[in-house]
Amino acid sequence: MNQAKTETMVNGHSSKLVVVDDPKLLQQKKAAIRLMGPSKFQVIADFDNTLTRFWVDGCRGQSSHGLLQQENPVYNAKRDELFNYYHPIEFDPQLPIDEKTKLMEEWWGKTHGLLIEGGLTYDAIRNSVSSALIAFREGVVELFEYLEERDIPVLIFSAGLADIIEEVLRQKLHRTFKNVKIVSNRMKFDQNGNLVSFTGKLIHSLNKNEHALDMAASLHEELGETDDQIIDSASLKKRTNVLLLGDHMGDLRMSDGLNYETRISVGFLNHNIENSLDNYRKGYDIVYLDDAPMSGVVKLVSELFPASD
Repeated sequence: MNQAKTETMVNGHSSKLVVVDDPKLLQQKKAAIRLMGPSKFQVIADFDNTLTRFWVDGCRGQSSHGLLQQENPVYNAKRDELFNYYHPIEFDPQLPIDEKTKLMEEWWGKTHGLLIEGGLTYDAIRNSVSSALIAFREGVVELFEYLEERDIPVLIFSAGLADIIEEVLRQKLHRTFKNVKIVSNRMKFDQNGNLVSFTGKLIHSLNKNEHALDMAASLHEELGETDDQIIDSASLKKRTNVLLLGDHMGDLRMSDGLNYETRISVGFLNHNIENSLDNYRKGYDIVYLDDAPMSGVVKLVSELFPASD
């Protein structure tokens, strides 16, 4: 395979390494997507460590799920106990997938139960995000704006909590985007802001990619957003060209629910580069190393759909 490595300038002074395993194939994909135009295009993105940074102020950034702190610390400790028990199971290569899936459903279900039992409020979510060590990659706002101007949908898939992700978007980006939708576990609060239940299908780490576009459509309908034709089920299925953004090899499956024609996949390899690069460069069309900014993706999208289009 003709592997190409190039360095790109970021803000004119620092360089980040970009790895493209098959430059010729990438150019062919770009030409095919450009020919079909923005009306046939959509973006599917993971959230944690993909849209957000792996390192924040020299420390390991928090995940959207990990940042949550309930008012009652006893329940934070109980959720930590569940994490310590189930997390090794999630990555146990010896455990059959069907057995592992049942255990992930059990873990997520118990965690959601503790959030309700512990009296989680929306104020706690707001305060947790405010004090969290979480930040978006430089260029995410520019990317969302460029796509919004062209009515290109961005679907964010997460096994975490949609309400927290939306609060992170509000507090860290200080704005919302009409083309950005979140497919994740969604909470239902009473009039006093107390969590009372979860809505829709339970989404965990092993099923977040399973018919994800169908889940996006059902969520869209459930929220009553029928006036927006950018992200209805029929429109999504017709957008058969995809830009996929992820940080794990498993994220490559996020487009499984779509019978796509052309897909460009971009992987952010944030750490353990020496041991993981070979797999990433074979799986992803483009790999950005060392917690790179989103500027390379912005450049890619601007090449696919120039500002004059």
